[in-house]
Amino acid sequence: MSSSDTHAHPAPGRGEAVVAHHWDSQDQQEGAVRLGMWLFLGTEVLLFAGLFLGYTVYRSFYHEAFHEASRSLDVVLGAANTVILISSSLTVALAYHAIKKGQEKLSAGLIIFTILCALAFLGIKAIEYTQKFEHGSLPGKWYHNEHITAPGANLYFTIYFLTTGLHAFHVIVGMSVLIWVLARLLKGHFSPGYYYPVELGALYWHLVDLVWIFLFPLLYLI
Repeated sequence: MSSSDTHAHPAPGRGEAVVAHHWDSQDQQEGAVRLGMWLFLGTEVLLFAGLFLGYTVYRSFYHEAFHEASRSLDVVLGAANTVILISSSLTVALAYHAIKKGQEKLSAGLIIFTILCALAFLGIKAIEYTQKFEHGSLPGKWYHNEHITAPGANLYFTIYFLTTGLHAFHVIVGMSVLIWVLARLLKGHFSPGYYYPVELGALYWHLVDLVWIFLFPLLYLI
């Protein structure tokens, strides 16, 4: 076994970084990984920015319909989900700081709370979707809500389901990433010397929170 192979496969479960053979050091590898993560987050921001632009354009065309349709949303449930996501964003940040200080149990507990917040968010969103199905506020040609008949209302709910559905998908992905991070954390794979997977998971979760902070006022309040 060559020295590079030994360097690439340290003993598992000791909170040590696994440095691939094509990197000279752990710092170099972590810098590249962080850069890649920020570039990925940038593409995600561009994705949602396009959806926000579409919302703005259609709202300018069908202002009255969008106003009337937005009033049919449950602001209380939307606000509850906002509080949940902001709280989870705080706890995942605290989990990151805890692992940097070697507080593995505290970090694990905070990540568990963040995952529970994600489940709560999805549960509330499922309640909202159920309400829309019952009222006939469906996207596109399936729209048949007799209480909101202004031209363009179906476009509002098309954008609503597209943006919130895509966001919910990101919540599921972020929650899955945090579950993976939690599993490795409980096995002792992270330490003050090696924690950047926790950092990257937290960064992705902050994106999920940030997108909802824009979605909530656009869809529920304006």
